[in-house]
Amino acid sequence: MPEAADAVKPEGEGEAPAEAEEKTAEDDEVLPEGEEEAHQSQEITGLFLQHPETTVAVTGTDIVFTAKVDSTTLSRKPTIKWLKGKWLDLGSKAGKHMQFKETFDRATKIYTWDMKIIKVVPGDAGAYRCEVTSKDKCDSSAFDISVEGEMTVYFVYCLSLIRDAGEDEGSLDFSALLKATKKKKKPVVDEEKADVWEILKNAQPSEYEKIAFEYGITDLRGLLKRLKKMKTVEPKHSDAFLKRMESAYSVDKGKKIVLEVEVVDPNAQVKWLKNGQEIKSSAKYIIESVGNIRTLTINRCSLADDAAYECVIGEEKSFTEVFVKEPPVTITKLLDDYHVVVGERVEFEVEVSVEGAHVNWMFEDQELSRDSHKYRFKKDGMKHMLIIQEASLDDIGMYWCFTNGGRTKGELDVEEKELEVLQNIADLTVKAEDQAMFKCEVSDEKVTGKWLKDGVEVLPSSRIKLTHIGRIHRLTIDEVKPEDAGDYTFIPDGYALSLSAKLNFLEIKIDYVPRQDPPKIHLDTTGNMVSKNTIIVVAGNKLRLDVEISGEPPPTVVWAKGDTAITALEGRVRTENRKDLSCFVIEGAEREDEGNYSITVTNPAGEDKANLFVKIVDVPDCPENVKCTSVGEDCATMVWEPPKFDGGVPVTGYLMERKKKGSTRWTKLNFDVFEGVTYEAKRMIEGVLYEMRVYAVNGIGMSQPSLNSKPFMPIAATSEPLGLKVHDVTDTTCTLKWLAPEKIGAGGLDGYVIEYCKEGGEGVSRWYKGSGDRRRNELTVLLCFFHLRIIAPTVVTFSPKLPKIRLPRYLRQKYLRRVGDKINLTIPFQGKPRPKVQWYKDGEELDVRVASIRNSEVDSILFIRSAERSHSGKYELVLQIENMEARAILEIRIVETPGPPEVVKVTDVWGFNAALEWKPPKDDGNCEITGYTIQKADKKTNEWFTIYDHNRRTNCTASDLIMGNEYMFRVFSENLVGKSEDFCLSKDTAIIPKIGLEYNPPPFKEKDMQSAPKFIQPLLDRSVVAGYSTAISCAVRGFPKPKIRWLRNKIPLDENPRFLMQNNQGVLTLNIRKPSQYDGGKFTCKAINPLGEDVVECTLLVRALKEDKEDGDEK
Repeated sequence: MPEAADAVKPEGEGEAPAEAEEKTAEDDEVLPEGEEEAHQSQEITGLFLQHPETTVAVTGTDIVFTAKVDSTTLSRKPTIKWLKGKWLDLGSKAGKHMQFKETFDRATKIYTWDMKIIKVVPGDAGAYRCEVTSKDKCDSSAFDISVEGEMTVYFVYCLSLIRDAGEDEGSLDFSALLKATKKKKKPVVDEEKADVWEILKNAQPSEYEKIAFEYGITDLRGLLKRLKKMKTVEPKHSDAFLKRMESAYSVDKGKKIVLEVEVVDPNAQVKWLKNGQEIKSSAKYIIESVGNIRTLTINRCSLADDAAYECVIGEEKSFTEVFVKEPPVTITKLLDDYHVVVGERVEFEVEVSVEGAHVNWMFEDQELSRDSHKYRFKKDGMKHMLIIQEASLDDIGMYWCFTNGGRTKGELDVEEKELEVLQNIADLTVKAEDQAMFKCEVSDEKVTGKWLKDGVEVLPSSRIKLTHIGRIHRLTIDEVKPEDAGDYTFIPDGYALSLSAKLNFLEIKIDYVPRQDPPKIHLDTTGNMVSKNTIIVVAGNKLRLDVEISGEPPPTVVWAKGDTAITALEGRVRTENRKDLSCFVIEGAEREDEGNYSITVTNPAGEDKANLFVKIVDVPDCPENVKCTSVGEDCATMVWEPPKFDGGVPVTGYLMERKKKGSTRWTKLNFDVFEGVTYEAKRMIEGVLYEMRVYAVNGIGMSQPSLNSKPFMPIAATSEPLGLKVHDVTDTTCTLKWLAPEKIGAGGLDGYVIEYCKEGGEGVSRWYKGSGDRRRNELTVLLCFFHLRIIAPTVVTFSPKLPKIRLPRYLRQKYLRRVGDKINLTIPFQGKPRPKVQWYKDGEELDVRVASIRNSEVDSILFIRSAERSHSGKYELVLQIENMEARAILEIRIVETPGPPEVVKVTDVWGFNAALEWKPPKDDGNCEITGYTIQKADKKTNEWFTIYDHNRRTNCTASDLIMGNEYMFRVFSENLVGKSEDFCLSKDTAIIPKIGLEYNPPPFKEKDMQSAPKFIQPLLDRSVVAGYSTAISCAVRGFPKPKIRWLRNKIPLDENPRFLMQNNQGVLTLNIRKPSQYDGGKFTCKAINPLGEDVVECTLLVRALKEDKEDGDEK
């Protein structure tokens, strides 16, 4: 049972038993209850052999805290957490300032944990807690650290000397005391410390300051806090509870917590409430009652379980609060540095420990907004990505990713991209009225530029056009004139580059002669035309046919459908005529638009004509006459007729749907197109009415659904009767008896049909049908019409059904599983009577200790709870029915990660390269080695970088090594499961020697990211109703991360469990659970770091609920 958040007992509470012994005989009835509670608390929190002790440390010194636990009675290895305050886990703060150590003595089975704080600073002061958990046992020990400067310790020492000297010693020589202090390295310990506690406990509050000065006590505020905890409060006597719950509990997210009370009446019924709502017993909440103990167990605690809980017996209540702690989010994969050119895509990627966690991105000292169009943020499970689509020179700098448990950074370096000229502009010589076009092509399609003529910028006009399409830049001059001649230059923007060419004007004088050319139609047969002069259009689409025409003078164009001319210039079917172009348009093509069309062009020089055929295609009509022809136990055969109109495109198949009668939900029966018109629908429920409908599909699309078929019901035929025998024989009759069929379908049993024939006859002579009574299992047959003599009773036998194994498709190939996985294979089979099932492994009968086998009438299940490599092999399933058998073989391979490679060595070093070789690993993880991962690290930084991933060979060459560095290498092996856990380190190193080049790098000045705390979002005044939980929030920014303190009316809230303080990426929230009218006042949030501090304040007004009701009545 976890400890309460505010139930950590100070050292002074250890004196409570001594006080209990001094009580009078009138309190004897209360003592057993207190002793029993103390005994239960000792059982719950009795794991520690040695507790961490409260310490007063001097700034700059090292301190060590030790905790010991005896594991002889524990079933699992205990785990420990060092916490500061309520929630801060110090495990994530391990480094140069805090160090953690764990040792285990095998002889005594005692675990020892040490926490060492190196060079204590004032920020280390506060309340600490050490928690130990082992399966369902938990223990907690609290201790405090007080940090005082050297002058404070010296002042305490001087006061102690004053106290020891007394009043008769005369005046005090402080210079002598200073000399004495310099000789003594350790301050004098006050031997009468225990007496001071006794004096303070019995003194009046007005005398505290005098006693502190008399005994040299400097931290009076901290002493009063401890004294307040030492004073035990008499528990309120209860008629229902012997032991109540603590006032508050804390539990990690995902863990289990047990709330326990002890009642007076062992038969008393209790109710457990969560936020006033009664809790029902379930898999999440387990309510138990054992004797006088009532427990509530909450499994897998989530943030929703952070609430107030009550245990109610009649009018008596025991109240507590549960606080659920969320673990910090740590970074498992750091950011990489990027070096790109302008315009390239950059993708920073980081991995965190919790899926779906929130991270913050910063560029230099500015937080990146998710509303920015320049940056894209992507989240994929535990991966978080920052994407810059087109990098620019402004993006150079350091990028940061922050979580509530860590941070990482990556540097982006962007360099300019060189511009290459792929095609230069050439000189042109043109005639009057011709077109001149200068064209050039550069390597970057995003580069813009400007055109110059004789040094003057060229501006676009109706005759001059400037175009930029991809990497090509064009300057087009229509109807060239003599003044257009000159030197033309193209200058790309942002580059010291220019391309030049000259335009020469050629003037030719000609006499004008009127020209006459016969008209001609230039018909493009590409595009929608499936054959020459045939155009296919999907119904509802738009047809626009552009036909180029030529002729001088310009010809007259006439469009016609059949013999009817189309003259409309507007509407759904229209024509549009332009210079050298005629357009025929049909908006929203319909089936009636299909037919032969013609275009005729005429002028004085002649005539030309072209014919076209426009074909309109559409989705087909729906199928017809959908009906059911036969039914089975879980199937039915459906037939239908093809659609009358196929839409102009052959029908490729059909899609079927079914539904239960009375339902509106249709279920697809096939996803691939079915080509036939007869379909057997399966996997239906016997005795249920179904309806079906069919869609027709062609190359254009899917038709409307057909009409629903008539309702039909799948019904299975009964099985054969059993035990047919001749019961009695007379001269003219014989009596037959049999048993009812083993299986009767949903249609029921109507009766029996008797079939018999003459002895030696080849066919069936007569059928006899019974009356339909299911209970009639006896029939007398008249033999007077047959010359048949019954010599012996007729024995009816049925041939057995051949055994058959239906091996699933995924088991027909090699079945791979990882070590530790659960294997549960179900293999169906058929056969009658029930076949005998036998399993073999590698030719030998399967041992039941290797795998569990469960057989039924229709399948066999092979189950392995935890797979091991020894379970690999060929498994054979054998079915036997009399002298018939069926066999199926499946191969199971259990794989795991491989071992590390062997003997990694550097074979050669040349220039900035090094050649590596190694041997494959001895253990391949029971599957093929798919590659190797090679990493390098220089001995200066010892940081590892991957140089090859998924390398299939056992050798490689490491390139781009830095001159003057010494490199070491390590290799991981990989298989289908993953990368090996261990690596093989190269025995020798690669030294890249300097070749006489001396480089004096400029001094690097690291940018100072530190800043004093500053609140970017202040606290806002609020007014709330008493009894309803509320929260106040603000936001702060600063580096190093500031320490946050909350105060109410200038009193710290550090140890009050009713106030929950949260810090999420600088967003500070104070949650106040069910405030009362006394919780109102002025709330202050203070942020402190070594560079300074900042403070924000707000006023919280708590109104009574009755006042709200009166206000509502007045309204």
